[in-house]
Amino acid sequence: MTTPETQLKTIEALSPDRGFAVSLMRHLVVPTFVLDANCRVIIWNKACERLTGVKADEVVGSSRHRLAFYGKDRPTLADLIAQQRFDEAEGLYADYDLTSNNEHGFHAENWCVMPRVRTRQYLHIDAGPIFDSDGKLLAVIETLRDMTVQKEAQEELQRLASRDSLTGLANRRAFDEHIGNEWTRGRQSDHLVSVMMLDVDHFKQFNDTYGHPQGDACLKSVASVLAGAAARSGDLVSRYGGEEFVLVLPGTTEEGAMVVAERIRAAVAGLRIPNEASKHDGMLTVSIGVATGDPSSVTQEVLLQRADEALYRAKHAGRNRVGVARDEADCDVASAT
Repeated sequence: MTTPETQLKTIEALSPDRGFAVSLMRHLVVPTFVLDANCRVIIWNKACERLTGVKADEVVGSSRHRLAFYGKDRPTLADLIAQQRFDEAEGLYADYDLTSNNEHGFHAENWCVMPRVRTRQYLHIDAGPIFDSDGKLLAVIETLRDMTVQKEAQEELQRLASRDSLTGLANRRAFDEHIGNEWTRGRQSDHLVSVMMLDVDHFKQFNDTYGHPQGDACLKSVASVLAGAAARSGDLVSRYGGEEFVLVLPGTTEEGAMVVAERIRAAVAGLRIPNEASKHDGMLTVSIGVATGDPSSVTQEVLLQRADEALYRAKHAGRNRVGVARDEADCDVASAT
């Protein structure tokens, strides 16, 4: 990879006239700016003007370049290098290449809001210091590449890989990753996590009676209800398999989870989807199992098992019910209202 330092040395090697080198840098097709040792802009090339909408005469001689990329004043990668604040970079950038960064060049990626042109772009950033023969810092060069299209395509592929194709909910893979992360956070912050297992009652008979297209439409309707119930940051609803769904509610007590579960049960019943196999007014219903635990004292596997057992008891008690696991050996079942 060509570093900014290499670029400048190559340019200067082309001509002993530094003025020519500076002029060439200003007309590079790659957006580039140069800071002096005091983080003041000494070069802001035309490609950088086009990218940010900020003209060179607005920033040269100042440190106002930061506001060209962000809605608030925060250091660019070049600023961090000039000030030797390397330890802050990882927390400021979406991706910071720790393995290849060294005194000759630093590499990062970040979303930038570009306030002047009112666009949000994902930029790949290369920055490197320039020293004199005595090792004194003369300048820091930063070059930018617009990677927005590639990043959006990557995020869309990741989104598709984590979504159930029928319902649009998180799939099993995304659920496994999410609950693992929540368990780690739960142990660190000492908060409860509630898990809900939900099953569409008599779904096999529903498919046999009304056909698979109607079965798919039924699952989408149930998924829509569930998506509305998992509205907080950290909540997750996932299609667990077939007609079974699972919800993760971090920081939710057993009582709170029971309220959410009953709201879901009633909302699905309120859809009034006919199911002649149902003993509840011939309408589609769901059964739900709830379990709540402290991640510091119970594993996610145990809590899921307890929720599944609570679901089984709710179905065994007549379906269209919410079951709650009181402990590993007990479970209460709330009848439908």
